[in-house]
Amino acid sequence: ARHSGARAIVTTVEQIPEVEQALAEVPGVTIRVALGGAPAGWHDLETTIDRAASTGVPARTRTDEPALCFYTSGTTREPKAVLHTHAYTFAHRYTGEYWLDLQRTDLHWTTSDTGWAKAAYGVLFGPWMSGVPVFMFNGRFDPERQLHLLARHEVSVFCAPPTEYRLLVKQDLARWRLPRLRHCAGAGEPLNPEVIHAWHDALGLFIHDGYGQTETILLAANLPGMPIRPGSMGKPFPGHDLRVVGETGEELPPGEVGDLALRGAPPSLFREYWKNPEETRACRRGEWYLTGDRAERDEDGYLWFVGRADDVIISAGYRIGPFEVESALLEHPAVLESAVVASPDPVRGEIVKAFVVLRPGHTPGDELVRTLQDHVKRVTAPYKYPRAIEFVAGLPKTVSGKIRRVELREQERRGQRTP
Repeated sequence: ARHSGARAIVTTVEQIPEVEQALAEVPGVTIRVALGGAPAGWHDLETTIDRAASTGVPARTRTDEPALCFYTSGTTREPKAVLHTHAYTFAHRYTGEYWLDLQRTDLHWTTSDTGWAKAAYGVLFGPWMSGVPVFMFNGRFDPERQLHLLARHEVSVFCAPPTEYRLLVKQDLARWRLPRLRHCAGAGEPLNPEVIHAWHDALGLFIHDGYGQTETILLAANLPGMPIRPGSMGKPFPGHDLRVVGETGEELPPGEVGDLALRGAPPSLFREYWKNPEETRACRRGEWYLTGDRAERDEDGYLWFVGRADDVIISAGYRIGPFEVESALLEHPAVLESAVVASPDPVRGEIVKAFVVLRPGHTPGDELVRTLQDHVKRVTAPYKYPRAIEFVAGLPKTVSGKIRRVELREQERRGQRTP
């Protein structure tokens, strides 16, 4: 609120004590609205809406005017305020129609809190533009409960982040009858191929992985009707010239790793980083918007995520993407979660280090380290295996569930161990 200059807040009556404690440090927020009751100093949301419906005059806005601001999740650095125009909200019509495949008879559930850009994709504008009802649940994630909700409420289109899918496939999915579920999607970070295979084996449905950012709508996806290539982010979304480019902006041939970039400034692209002109300029290279991600394209035009530019590991001259190593580790039955980062090394410059959360019933130790290292060598390439493995109780994550590799990377640079 302090950074954005917000003057109003809308919350629930249950959250008022926590909100008031925070607002003591932000005196500029003078308009306070609550759902479910209005104590002194607050306005009741339903009363406010009814009053506005009868006496209010709709604001006349243009498509290029500011509409909303999302904050990035801070996966690799401090969160940035992403300013979008009104055109962005309408552009999500295509997210709902082409990627989520929403139809009027559907009940859709995107498991995202409304404070994150993912909610614009699948909770707000995507379904609204398609006229599709939305299921919402405000409790904490629990895989067993989530499967129960899918079955009980007969959700037909489901979208969740990879973190949730990874834990859902560890359940006994065969126990659940989900006859209404017809389409599944995933986004937020890359989805490991073995998770897609496990979901399909159990439920007969592929997860349509997609790629987008807080700064954009969906940019690439495995769309309905396309052959699914597990592990790929799919092909560029209609209306978006998404390429893999080199340092001078030239498009790279298939198989070469480069910067994932969007040509021009389509209406679906954010306008600026609010109060941060330096970062706004830094994300452009001539006619290209640089996503900050590294990727490669195959001969058929499918895009494959390599890693955030900040996450790519350079070891003895080799460039190693953490996602491929993490995916290999997750294929091993002992591994529940993994995160791979660069660790400083006096000889190689950097080495691949893996932080591993084990599944119940598996004991950490030197023998398991060697087993996992050999497994990665077989699945990927000998030079990509993690030369260091640390077993941890959990991984640091953003509020939206993304792994904070930057935190692990900084720990390695400082020579600290994870609890």
